[in-house]
Amino acid sequence: MKLGHSAADLFGPWRFHVGDEPAWAQPGFDDSHWETVDLHSPDDPPDPELGSSGFVAGWTSHGHPNYSGYAWYRLRVHVEGTDGKLAIKMPDQFDDAYQVFVDGQQIGEFGHFGQRRVWAFPSQPRGYPLPATVQNGTVTIAIRMWMNSATRFSGPDAGGLHGPPMLGSAQTINDRVALDWDGLNHDVGSGFLEMLVLLLALTVASAHFALDRSDKAYLLLALVSLVTLVGNLILQLGNYSTLFSSTFVLLARDVVLTPVRIGLWVLFFAKWFQVAHSRRLAGIVFALVGILAVGTLMLRPPLHGQFVPVAVGTYLDPALVWIKLALAGTLFWVAYQGIRKHQQEGWFALPAILLAVVANYQHELRLARIHVQYAVFGYKISLGQLSTMLSLLLVTLMASRRFLLAQRQRLQYQLEVQQASELQQVIIPREVPRLPGLSVESEYRPSRDVGGDFFQIIPNSREGSALIVVGDVTGKGLSAGMLGALIVGAIDTAASQEQNPADILKSVNERLCGRGLATATCLVVRIDADRTLTASNAGHLPPYINTAELGMEGALPLGTLPDMSYDTVTCQLADGDVVTMLTDGVIEAQNEHGDLFGFERVEQMVSENATANEIANAVQRFGQEDDILILRVQCT
Repeated sequence: MKLGHSAADLFGPWRFHVGDEPAWAQPGFDDSHWETVDLHSPDDPPDPELGSSGFVAGWTSHGHPNYSGYAWYRLRVHVEGTDGKLAIKMPDQFDDAYQVFVDGQQIGEFGHFGQRRVWAFPSQPRGYPLPATVQNGTVTIAIRMWMNSATRFSGPDAGGLHGPPMLGSAQTINDRVALDWDGLNHDVGSGFLEMLVLLLALTVASAHFALDRSDKAYLLLALVSLVTLVGNLILQLGNYSTLFSSTFVLLARDVVLTPVRIGLWVLFFAKWFQVAHSRRLAGIVFALVGILAVGTLMLRPPLHGQFVPVAVGTYLDPALVWIKLALAGTLFWVAYQGIRKHQQEGWFALPAILLAVVANYQHELRLARIHVQYAVFGYKISLGQLSTMLSLLLVTLMASRRFLLAQRQRLQYQLEVQQASELQQVIIPREVPRLPGLSVESEYRPSRDVGGDFFQIIPNSREGSALIVVGDVTGKGLSAGMLGALIVGAIDTAASQEQNPADILKSVNERLCGRGLATATCLVVRIDADRTLTASNAGHLPPYINTAELGMEGALPLGTLPDMSYDTVTCQLADGDVVTMLTDGVIEAQNEHGDLFGFERVEQMVSENATANEIANAVQRFGQEDDILILRVQCT
């Protein structure tokens, strides 16, 4: 072989033998009985890992399908016409670590060969100078290869060299190594673009979740992006450094990140579509992910081959494929439920789901001999990378759209709350009017932004009397506030025409009947100038006169039946007498043990002449469940 300043590929035929003996590195060893291996690639063969041409099948497809461990390549080369230093460049693709010997002298290695184990790293371009004494004549090149037991499950052509070494002048080899590094940049450069998309998706999802913690779908999307980003970062560091061993990359990618990522995709779409029985589904997903992770761990170093028999992989590997396919089936079931439940949104999400499946099942596609990597403008991009980017972009758009709609609904709700707050001022007066001879205290503590309790104080300056109305609308929130405002308006109208509490209740009842479930309890009390108290009740709690309830017959709430009549009760008040009116939110307050505040506690506080504020504070400390309204009127 005349080299000069050039370089030549060492296609062989190489001598090949599985096993390991130190003597196999020596130039005088007789390897005539070894197998022969030609490192010429077939016509345009696809690399099962990358889908690229120039790939040479390994020993698993040449008579050693179940073998892993050490193997040797030997070649004798006659070199002439050289006038300087020589070097050898190793192929960029190999499984999984090697040592290079020239005439029995080790000149380099990729990986760390210890006494008990070998540490391999993701493959990188490497060139090694030959001893200065080697220039012309016959040279024996011996390559000691090592493949871990898990690599053979990554594809049907694993094992050893996947291309020819190159021998030539040191300068030419250095240039070729630099050129291969540039090729590696083109091969893996798309990974940096993918990481940018992942970072964008992670940022958007995290921001959405920070602003809306009620929707856990944003958190799951952020976790999907984070797990995928971490996996890509590990692979990129492996491509450009020896920071991580191949074993660590395999364990991180195959045992942890891939199963977790698939499970998170299923949970994300289940949460996105609000699929029923989400806890049961999460349990199934966690179980499948756990089985997949543990089973994969058994097929990876250091367990496989050392603690787990190699033969187990023959049965376990296809079983894990079915487990992984079960996760895909679960994801498609979630998609089906989403389409059934949400129709348009489900169909819109279907492309993202299909892309997520393609992105996470690259190994299965490679086993099916499907090309998974293509060249775009001189850069290689895998089908998985493209699917990951497109799926996350689609999902990020979906998440942003949902977030904007939720923000719009939140703003609308805030506007409604503001309007309801203004409405609340109608049913709960901000200032209590001054009444001659009467001192009035009021405490109102709604359980929500808008409550359903209401009260009104309507003085009659001409007669020197005052109407005091206390009520509780059925329900809570804005609808209850609206009904309360309606009742207050009806009471004002009736009070302008009637002064008898029973007639006022009858008038309001007629207004409410026929409005469906629009019902409310109501107590109307009139206190005349001579301190005569007249009261009528429609299903409300009777008032307390000093320490005892005023005896009143019960009646149905307003809006229950038309043509209702209401009884009237009259009593005479004296100086210092206190009339206490309250709603059932006081009585029905409940502590953590399920005990009610009850009538006895109310009667005790009333007997102790507690103020309205003191009663309300005591009820809230006990455990508020409903709106609290207390009105306390004292004759002065």
